[in-house]
Amino acid sequence: MALTKSDIVSSVHEEGFAKKDAIDIVEILLEIMKQALESGDDVLISGFGKFRVKEKSARRGRNPATGEDLTLKKRRVVTFKYSGKLRRKINGLPD
Repeated sequence: MALTKSDIVSSVHEEGFAKKDAIDIVEILLEIMKQALESGDDVLISGFGKFRVKEKSARRGRNPATGEDLTLKKRRVVTFKYSGKLRRKINGLPD
């Protein structure tokens, strides 16, 4: 099951913030991250990981349904590299 934005808002609300404030906090945080990534900046969250925008060049591809050759356009993608601390936590290892 995926963690949703609504789940995050509920968790922030449970920490003692008013529901409206929790919604605003989560929305503001996500907007700051989106703006940074849109401008090409990395988003580094210590102890969690790094979101980075990478450039993908145009390349040849194929439509798997029809087998038709096509060209995939140049694009930007967001990648995530988790921190060592998060890796250890996920694997149940001590910090």
